Amino acid sequence: MRSVDDLTARARIRDAAMLRFGRDGFGTGLRQVAADAGVSPALVLHHFGSKEGLRAACDEHAHAQLVAAKSEALAQPATAVLAQLAATERYAPLIAYLFRVVLDGGPGAARFVDGMVDDTLTYLAEGERLGVVRGTSDPVGRARYVVAAQLGLLLVAQLDAADGRAPSPTAEPAAALAHMATTTARASLELYTHGLFADSTYLDAWRATQDDARPPTTEQEQP
Repeated sequence: MRSVDDLTARARIRDAAMLRFGRDGFGTGLRQVAADAGVSPALVLHHFGSKEGLRAACDEHAHAQLVAAKSEALAQPATAVLAQLAATERYAPLIAYLFRVVLDGGPGAARFVDGMVDDTLTYLAEGERLGVVRGTSDPVGRARYVVAAQLGLLLVAQLDAADGRAPSPTAEPAAALAHMATTTARASLELYTHGLFADSTYLDAWRATQDDARPPTTEQEQP
């Protein structure tokens, strides 16, 4: 059984790695992570086995943080959620790490995003159960769209940062998150609360195209 100090060291290394990977990318060496955590490179290997093992632990922790934050937000009154959003420093390392994972691309990023979709599917279902989220005919599609919107906001924020118009999500995650909240929070809340279109015209038109594309049933094929 591990000691409390051992577990604390593991968490300290993981948190240091998330900060460093988010800021500088996954090309960062274990020696730099060890220096940030105030431990030896050998201790990093003792706890995680390899750089790949360390990244896997960071991914797992990031997923857990996302699930906890979203589930907590759904269970709280609106005033508490807004207060939580205002505490941007709390989520800054997570935002930086999340963006870096997606920016890095590859199978690791795909697995991470798949996990985000699964997590979102779960917490939106819980929101339906609590009565704070409307039902949908396509839960998986909705979850994918919500995740895409979140990642898209991070991408736009990074493009703004590259143009000198906003803080960078990787270099200044707390400031970037505050800027995103200032520029998009109201609009996104209105959109999710009231919707975008005034009526069902576009949805009805799309449904009609889907009906037309369906193969004929057995009864329709009979003379």
